Amino acid sequence: MSNQVSDEARVIPLRPEPARPDAPDPAPREPLWRDLVGEVLRRERLAQERTLRDVADAARISLPYLSEVERGRKEASSEVLAAAAHALGLGLGDLLSLTQSELIRQSAAARRAATTTGHHRPYGGLCLAA
Repeated sequence: MSNQVSDEARVIPLRPEPARPDAPDPAPREPLWRDLVGEVLRRERLAQERTLRDVADAARISLPYLSEVERGRKEASSEVLAAAAHALGLGLGDLLSLTQSELIRQSAAARRAATTTGHHRPYGGLCLAA
């Protein structure tokens, strides 16, 4: 009995390949945490009618960095998130709770859209557990 092992590595993509022009529309993707946190921070700042500069100064964060966080381009540390939350009169727990609510809302909307467009299929990707 021979046990041959292939010299080729098995590649498991972490990001889906770009869609081909002739491919059907892909299923909606899960929202990223950094996008959600940024949306919540921006929504709270605008609700208070405050400028980006005002909040950045109060949080002692550079204005360009806070802008990147609000746009979901940067993964902010817990210290930065806490500073931004406090500058808006929120605790870190408040920010995380609001972000979780946004995640639930967007995930439910994506599931409804997937069900109505026929994209509902089980997740077949890599799952990491701690």
